[in-house]
Amino acid sequence: MFPLNLPNALTLLRILAVPVVVVALLGETSNGDALAAGVFALAAATDGLDGYFARSRGSVTTFGKLMDPLADKLLVTGALLSLVSLGRLEAWVAMVIIAREVAVTILRTIAAERGIVIAASWLGKLKTVLQIAAIIALIATDPAPLGVDVLVYVALVVTVVSGFDYFFGLRKRIEALERERAGAKPKPAA
Repeated sequence: MFPLNLPNALTLLRILAVPVVVVALLGETSNGDALAAGVFALAAATDGLDGYFARSRGSVTTFGKLMDPLADKLLVTGALLSLVSLGRLEAWVAMVIIAREVAVTILRTIAAERGIVIAASWLGKLKTVLQIAAIIALIATDPAPLGVDVLVYVALVVTVVSGFDYFFGLRKRIEALERERAGAKPKPAA
């Protein structure tokens, strides 16, 4: 069992919001778009709140470290795939975004195994804000006006750029760590 504290409860609520967003979008729900947009926006807001509460209250847990990023990816992926199913988003756009998220998750796992923790950069945070704004706009407007299309493509470009930034930043950190470890090895006796 995991510790049930406020940050973990917010993470669980975000996970539980995923099927609500998907059903509201894909089902014959009355005012489904408005419901999906509202639930998605509230769930996305919990992402910033759970991290804030975890750090400020000293409530950081292994469960939270693991499930928080997973909850984010589930929420975004569920919404993107639903929007593709509705014909509101090109499948290739969704796949690029999802592929970047999967790749970064794999890189984070590799880094963690090597004892490296890389905090989210400003570019990664911008990517998240743009993705959330684009998804909410796509849910709320059908058909999407030009401004929403522009927002989607800006979010896509920042998503790709932040993925490259993460990859090359991690690579530099791993190389620096390996140089440190190589330099810290005891010298053989003469």
